[in-house]
Amino acid sequence: MNGFMHWFRSSTKMKRWIFLILLGIILCCYGIAEILVMKEISFQEVGKVVGIFVVGFIGIVLGLVYINKRTLEVLIESTDERMENRKNVNINSLIFNKTVYDKGPNIVVIGGGTGLNTVLSGLKNYTNNLTAIVTISDYGEGVTNSRRELQTLPLNDIKDSIVALSKKEEQVQKLLNYEFQSGKLRGLDFSDIYFLAMKEINGNFEDSIIKSNEVINMIGKVIPVTLDEMKIVAELDNGYIVEEKSKIPEMVSEKLTKINRIMISPSNCKPAPGVVEAIKEADCIIIGPGSLYTNVIPNLLVNGVNKAIKESTAIKVYISNIMTEPGQTDNYSVADHINAIMEHCGQGIIDYCIYDTGEVIPEFIKKYNLEGQDIVEQDIDKVKGIKFLQRNLSMVDNDFIRHDPNLVASSIIELICDDLKYQDKQNDPQYLMLNTKLQEEKRINKKKKIMERKNRSGKKIQEKHVRGKSKFSNKYSQRIASIKEADEKARIKTEKENMKRRKANSKFKKEEIKTTKSKSTKGKSQKMKQKQS
Repeated sequence: MNGFMHWFRSSTKMKRWIFLILLGIILCCYGIAEILVMKEISFQEVGKVVGIFVVGFIGIVLGLVYINKRTLEVLIESTDERMENRKNVNINSLIFNKTVYDKGPNIVVIGGGTGLNTVLSGLKNYTNNLTAIVTISDYGEGVTNSRRELQTLPLNDIKDSIVALSKKEEQVQKLLNYEFQSGKLRGLDFSDIYFLAMKEINGNFEDSIIKSNEVINMIGKVIPVTLDEMKIVAELDNGYIVEEKSKIPEMVSEKLTKINRIMISPSNCKPAPGVVEAIKEADCIIIGPGSLYTNVIPNLLVNGVNKAIKESTAIKVYISNIMTEPGQTDNYSVADHINAIMEHCGQGIIDYCIYDTGEVIPEFIKKYNLEGQDIVEQDIDKVKGIKFLQRNLSMVDNDFIRHDPNLVASSIIELICDDLKYQDKQNDPQYLMLNTKLQEEKRINKKKKIMERKNRSGKKIQEKHVRGKSKFSNKYSQRIASIKEADEKARIKTEKENMKRRKANSKFKKEEIKTTKSKSTKGKSQKMKQKQS
């Protein structure tokens, strides 16, 4: 009974539709009663009765439609973790179903690094059926003191994916990244201790990761792409072979060449248990974003993974990078990224490519230019057989250009909804849930933009009262500051280069003086010898 009364709270917005239905019933009953008690019927009275009855009937229909719509919205709001900090609806009644997300689409995300975690943190708001297939390729790389002491595997990517899928990201991140500062555990990372303990309890590495879903209260699951010791090897265009993942960008820059192809060693790495099965059962497979040659392609080279993706009936989507990566994808376009994947894996691995609009503030791009990076060009005409979707995916976070988790996730879910529409499944519970979530997301984003505009206008009003500042300065102060910062970095860089040149020139001059002095001393000694003779 207590749960039933929750429906009549003001926050549920149900009473208005219940009232509309009751009003419609009253009007319909009044219209019927009028006809029954009438002795004589005129055209005017008939029109009045019919009008009342029609209005009442429309009220009943609208009330039923909107009360059902609002019920679904309440259901979604009550299960959405992001609603905790808002004035949310919290319904605990018999029809409340917390397994609504379990009926969501089965999505597999393949990759590694921050790109993979961005996609995961956005998609977990739409479905619980998430599987992250993560690369482990840091064997032979620099080993931390914690790993050396505990003899654990390189699990940074696994750890970051677990954090991205956890319901309390911030707390789990602090916990897993915590390094003990005192006592016998000094210098050890909690994540290494945790994974070692889970391995000892469960008997093997793969089970310890899967069982972490229950321990850490994750949404979905994380699976390593392989349990074998996998190393990434790069063959450069000049034939040079780089056998250490961390040295690939350095060697590419040093040799003034580019990557020809990527290999994994050993080449016969077996997929971890559950990887191929997850791909076969997927409704949608996401590849990227992330480091093309060190996080994306190596996963696809593991035995059986590429074949399983090609044979899958799922929607196969590639999320393109926004910026190029020095030493890996210098001057690469969207087409170059896709062609590199196809050269390594063949056709049929990508159906759709979602790429950014490229509308990034130039000043931020300028900062990346100083580091040898640039925005990924959008020449999609060079690739055939793939459908391209241009979406606004980028955001600026602490002066870094990043993929926005919510924008990436909504673009993927919109694509899945369109596919369900194509299959004529508009009345399917999965479609209704996803579509409602998308509309809610759009509404939230719209409110955020309005709030941002209000904050900006408030700041502008305050800035008008600041003396000594022009309208131009008030409007473009942030952009001017970023330009100045970029110019200052460029000036310091040129000064350093000039200093190096001066040192080189002074060194060269000193050597010239030494050579001239040695020549003059030799000439004098020869003259002295001639005089003596």
